[in-house]
Amino acid sequence: MKTTIAIALAGAALLAAGAGPGAVARDRTPAYSPQQCFYTRNVTSFAAPDEHNLYVQVNSRDVYHFDMFGPCPDIDWNQRLALVSRSSSWICNGMDAEVITHAAGIGRQHCFVRNVRKLTPEEVAALPRRARP
Repeated sequence: MKTTIAIALAGAALLAAGAGPGAVARDRTPAYSPQQCFYTRNVTSFAAPDEHNLYVQVNSRDVYHFDMFGPCPDIDWNQRLALVSRSSSWICNGMDAEVITHAAGIGRQHCFVRNVRKLTPEEVAALPRRARP
């Protein structure tokens, strides 16, 4: 009797998790498309209007917005920075990217990225002048 109850409970748990007969397979595709990815070597310019946002121009036509995890010291004053891909040479999301900058008085800073998103042409046109790469 105890074995029957244990098997029934295990079956109920599997059905609740969606692993039972007739369960629909979950879509495991990433939340980004290949059009949202870019090579770090194709970055042509950048602009940082503040310490939380970075706009990167890729191949002179696409602009990506980097939403930083926290403030990235002096990113809005720097003339240069390093954009490092943490997994390969592609950047597709925030976990792939790290921004390295030099902050006055502090030195080299590693800034982590929360989100990367390709902007539409309309969004690029609406950017304030200070934010345009």
